[in-house]
Amino acid sequence: MSAMESLIWNVLGYSAMPMIFIGGFLATAVVACFLLEVTGKTD
Repeated sequence: MSAMESLIWNVLGYSAMPMIFIGGFLATAVVACFLLEVTGKTD
């Protein structure tokens, strides 16, 4: 594997985990806001 390939795979590997956490957080926030809006509990 060349140095460029190694660099690309390292960047992809280290950026995947934060993106998964951020995506999960955003999805949870959207679902929670939607459920609160539907149930009318917007104190």
